[in-house]
Amino acid sequence: MSKILIIDDERGIRNTLKDIFEYEGHEVILSENGMEGLVAIKTEKPNVVFCDIKMPKMDGIEVLERIKEFSPDTPVIMISGHGTIDTAVEAIRKGAFDFIEKPLDLNRLLITVKNATDKHELIHETKKLKNKISKKYQMIGNSEAINHVRAIIEKVAPSDARILITGPNGSGKELVAHELHELSHRKDNAFVEVNCAAIPSELIESELFGHEKGSFTSAIKQKKGKFELANGGTLFLDEIGDMSLNAQAKVLRALQEQKISRVGGDTDISVDVRVIAATNKDLKEEIAKGNFREDLYHRLSVILIRVPSLNERIEDVEPLTDYFLKTICAEMGIPTKRLTPEAIKALQACNWTGNIRELRNVIERLIILCDATITKEDVETYR
Repeated sequence: MSKILIIDDERGIRNTLKDIFEYEGHEVILSENGMEGLVAIKTEKPNVVFCDIKMPKMDGIEVLERIKEFSPDTPVIMISGHGTIDTAVEAIRKGAFDFIEKPLDLNRLLITVKNATDKHELIHETKKLKNKISKKYQMIGNSEAINHVRAIIEKVAPSDARILITGPNGSGKELVAHELHELSHRKDNAFVEVNCAAIPSELIESELFGHEKGSFTSAIKQKKGKFELANGGTLFLDEIGDMSLNAQAKVLRALQEQKISRVGGDTDISVDVRVIAATNKDLKEEIAKGNFREDLYHRLSVILIRVPSLNERIEDVEPLTDYFLKTICAEMGIPTKRLTPEAIKALQACNWTGNIRELRNVIERLIILCDATITKEDVETYR
């Protein structure tokens, strides 16, 4: 159950609310004035706060403002026996979850507490999930090569400039795209990824721009495309070098006009999307071969970020190995295994044609097949 803080200068109200919420199984903390309540929020970290508006020394609106400064996610329910529409509007405008007039209605109280608790839990779970996702996509290593990439990311992420990420397969282009999104002003909106190489050329337009019902045989209902789904956020076009010329022309129009139209539709839809593209191909060679539009290349490559291969940042093999050991063992639910210094050197001496993805596969194989301490001989055997 929830921890509820009640801030009210009337002892009768405090005790009544305490009895109601404790009967429902909640833990209740009482404060008789605003200053005491602010201290309780910092020390007790309640899930929900009830705060009276008319109190001596510090009124409830000021308490609400102070709470929102240091604990913006805590739902605050304002209560008052002198409520007016203007007071209620001001409280909601300043971040109150709800406004309840005295005398307090029992059903309204319980429903409001349930809704506020649900919201608090949802915010908490969303933060945990975002933190988990951020950790999944964190860039590991401190080599000069990867620090150079980080420096570029920090400079360009706050802008809306389109970015083309190049580098070999498995080098971490997706991580760079996620980092750019997380450090941008769009971070609270969608990050939508499209693997252009994995979608058949005849379906790529529908995937990117959506389609109207009946626009082709299997179009049994209207579908939004990735551009619409990413509106306000970031669209990551991975392996864009594999996109068909016809789809390239439509992407170019979307970038130029910030408008798209669904397959089978005749209505323009405005979209506000930051496009980040990635490829393992040399797009200038593809342009020379007639496989990629030069005008689209220039639209996409306002900023170029080249991700180094693992062979170019071999000093990062050790921290990457340590990271993979911990995360993979945790996923398997087993104690973390370790590599001997000689085993680390053996990994550093390898030619990593598959880059970080290959290294992760090797570490997973070693974890599965080897004892708690992984030796140089294990690396040579199972590499």
